[in-house]
Amino acid sequence: MAKRGSLREFQAHLATRLAGAGDRNAAGLLGIQAGAEYWLLSLADSGEIIPLTPLSSVPLTKHWFVGIANIRGNLYSVADFSAFQGKEATPQNASSRLLLIGTRHGNNAALLVTRMLGLRNHEALTPVAVDPNAPAWAREAYSDNEGRRWKMLNVRELLADDRFMDIGV
Repeated sequence: MAKRGSLREFQAHLATRLAGAGDRNAAGLLGIQAGAEYWLLSLADSGEIIPLTPLSSVPLTKHWFVGIANIRGNLYSVADFSAFQGKEATPQNASSRLLLIGTRHGNNAALLVTRMLGLRNHEALTPVAVDPNAPAWAREAYSDNEGRRWKMLNVRELLADDRFMDIGV
């Protein structure tokens, strides 16, 4: 009988956690590092994370457009997110990752980032002031309990940004 009670409690606990899983405040943020900056993305927008695969360069493109990746037979355009922002280029090494951001929005776009930092709990973050000149895709910022500043990446706004979509020189 004791085991049945424990099983029922476990099922109730599990049902409660699953019900809250869709809540943005539960955990729903993915932390990444791009250059020296920390970024957050909604899990709904984050897409798949894969290790850096070989990239085919594309001539006559901007310096931040690092190439095309063939991922399971689908071609993805890859932008170095740090270099796109005018910062240092992302080193292409074992910790570098491709974040497939456009699939959900009908666009095969990927960001080359320095490394993945894992899930973040929205409730553990405090909103901070944002630069008024920040692009539409970076209009939220937070601070964590360790004093790190995190910028929120709005993927839909990034994919709608003319500067991001214009890769030609």
